[in-house]
Amino acid sequence: MELLRELICKPLAFIERDFRIAASYRLQFIMQGTGVLFTSTLFFMLARMIGDQKLVALESYGGDYFSFLLIGVAVTDYLSLSTSSFAAEIRSGQTVGTLESLLVSPTSIMTILFSSYIYKLLATSFRLLFYFLLGFFVFQVRFHPGSIAALLLAFLLLLLPFVGIGLLSAAFIIVLKQGSPVSFLLNVSSGLLGGAMYPVAVLPDWLQPVSKILPITHGLEALRQVLLNGAGLGDISGELSVLAIFSAVLLAAGVCAIILAVKIAKKEGSLLHY
Repeated sequence: MELLRELICKPLAFIERDFRIAASYRLQFIMQGTGVLFTSTLFFMLARMIGDQKLVALESYGGDYFSFLLIGVAVTDYLSLSTSSFAAEIRSGQTVGTLESLLVSPTSIMTILFSSYIYKLLATSFRLLFYFLLGFFVFQVRFHPGSIAALLLAFLLLLLPFVGIGLLSAAFIIVLKQGSPVSFLLNVSSGLLGGAMYPVAVLPDWLQPVSKILPITHGLEALRQVLLNGAGLGDISGELSVLAIFSAVLLAAGVCAIILAVKIAKKEGSLLHY
């Protein structure tokens, strides 16, 4: 019964809480939709400037820069959420004064963090869907999805490493009251080297191997191959294997870091310090 409460009842309570909070600020839904429309239009105009030029770096993605860019920007929105959401929840609990009350309750720290993440994940999923619907119906992007299983697995294995990084960032907040330098460096390097806005192939030769140690590089490659070239599981098995390793290592590191951080903070009596 207690396991059922941890896995279903408590997460649902967090989702209801977060939805009520979000619903009280209705303007933000309009602003977010407008932001997606503005961003999509901006990048569409940028792609039009390039026009029908046959860019060698885009040949393996169907040659269309806007579809390449749309996937990168939409997915990066997801990853930014994962790296910041857990730390933001901890920080909010510290400043409002609710963190210690939650941690002395029967609810585990991992249940608190993941339950608070679910609503944000769902909201960002709708934003991601809006990106793709705009691309398809307004900007005439033509996706050629292959295996649905390949698409879902690639997306999951891309998301999980950033969840682990988000947990590491939250652990830093608990102990040091500051953001994680690991999270900051990875976000910056992912934006510059991960292939979100331009193919990795355009990077200098000496930087391309560095991009290979970033999970976003392999995740975006897998997603674009599935969505733009109709790839299946076998076609992206190499990328999925690398992402699975990233997922296992970073998730384990994140969970261990949170548990250790809470122990340190309780021992020092610093849970409410900020």
